[in-house]
Amino acid sequence: MKNTILLVDDEADIRTVMKISLTDSGYEVLAAQNGEEALRIFKSAQPQVVLTDIKMPGMDGIELLRHIKHENPDTEVVMITGHGDIDMAIMSFRHEAADFITKPISEDALEITLKRAFERIAMKQKVRECDKNRAMYDVLINELIQEDILVIGSDYRIMDINETLLSKLGLNRKDVIGQFCYKITHKQNAPCSDENHLCPLVKTLETQKPSQETHVHRDKDNNNLYCSISVYPLFENGEVIGAIELSRDITREIHMQQTMMQQEKLASIGRLSAGVAHEINNPLTTILTTSMLIQEDIGPDDPTYQELETIVKETLRCRKIVSSLLDFARETKPAKKLNSINEVISECLILTRKQAAFKDVILLQDLSPEIPDIHVDKDQIQQALINLILNAAEATNPGGTVTVSSVFNFSDEVVEVAIRDSGKGIAEEVLDKIFDPFFTTKESGTGLGLAITHGIVKRHGGIIDVESKPGHDTTITIKLPVNKGNKDVH
Repeated sequence: MKNTILLVDDEADIRTVMKISLTDSGYEVLAAQNGEEALRIFKSAQPQVVLTDIKMPGMDGIELLRHIKHENPDTEVVMITGHGDIDMAIMSFRHEAADFITKPISEDALEITLKRAFERIAMKQKVRECDKNRAMYDVLINELIQEDILVIGSDYRIMDINETLLSKLGLNRKDVIGQFCYKITHKQNAPCSDENHLCPLVKTLETQKPSQETHVHRDKDNNNLYCSISVYPLFENGEVIGAIELSRDITREIHMQQTMMQQEKLASIGRLSAGVAHEINNPLTTILTTSMLIQEDIGPDDPTYQELETIVKETLRCRKIVSSLLDFARETKPAKKLNSINEVISECLILTRKQAAFKDVILLQDLSPEIPDIHVDKDQIQQALINLILNAAEATNPGGTVTVSSVFNFSDEVVEVAIRDSGKGIAEEVLDKIFDPFFTTKESGTGLGLAITHGIVKRHGGIIDVESKPGHDTTITIKLPVNKGNKDVH
């Protein structure tokens, strides 16, 4: 018997192409052009998996998902999303969607997603077959090695855990068994209760039915892990004694969506910025020239002279903002040559030392001698580093330090340059916004410096990591690849 899929999309071309592809892969495919038609087909055919577009006229994908789960909670529903639909995708998990896949749809990604869906269907069948047989726990855990698995008692204590999750947490089994689940996965002292972060185990214990939520966990390095959690009740003598919690790591998918959205936003703002900057530049030049000519005619003793001086200063500040806008929009292709990153750092420290000293901030360096030369545009990387060093100095109180270090990561083949300040840190609610264009916490800032820096590093094929906690120091790390030669990233 073939595995059956119901494909729902309001675009006929997409339905046709996907139906042919899925049929060739051995699936029996039913197709619908809208939510209402899909619901009618579902009620009569009862397909095991529904693959639906999230945005459709009339009944959208999330409403269809709710109806399907009401009809048959065991049906696996996979959402098809666009690049800008990340919030709707996350919302769909709260209504028990099994997974989501983004357009344009990769055949490999679709194959993996559907394989997971049918594996979960098989798993649910096995759970129902042995829900009263606790001796089968080990069999279930070993068969489902692609998922993170916890077996949790009704008192929230962990009864079992698989090796996959142990490895992510960096813990041993003896450190986990008997501990509260919320303490191990969330590092907190009580079950999740926030309305946007509900505990699926609580819901399962109350309803004696499966439940699903999207949570943010912490790995062994205290980094965020976005997890889609499904909880299935365990029965003994007709009573729920606990649950099996299946947690799928969707961090990569979330980050990919966020990266795509950021790139689209930067491109749009870049085009707008270039047009606005060019239009503003000419009248600013006229205002500046006219003000300075009048100053020459009247002399510094005239009361109007100081008013004109204010106009000149503010016009120069506007021109600086316009210049930053053009730098941001231009995205000049790097002219890469083989350079010593340590020499570039040393020059940057020389150029910024006086400005740091003016704030009574000490610049320190900790440069590893075992760093290979890499292909970079020296001027662009220097611009990025100077911007980060000056930002760090501004964030540091008098008497504090800014340390610039370098190291070669042999395993990843990247050169890492870290700028660490001893300031007050960055508030968690703005941490993910600091590279957004025009976002700034400075009274006189343009909000373009870090956006330009982010663009420079990206065009070099590198990435920027930020680690910060309020009240503690902040470290921004640039990671530049060694093995990409003169290739550019756009």
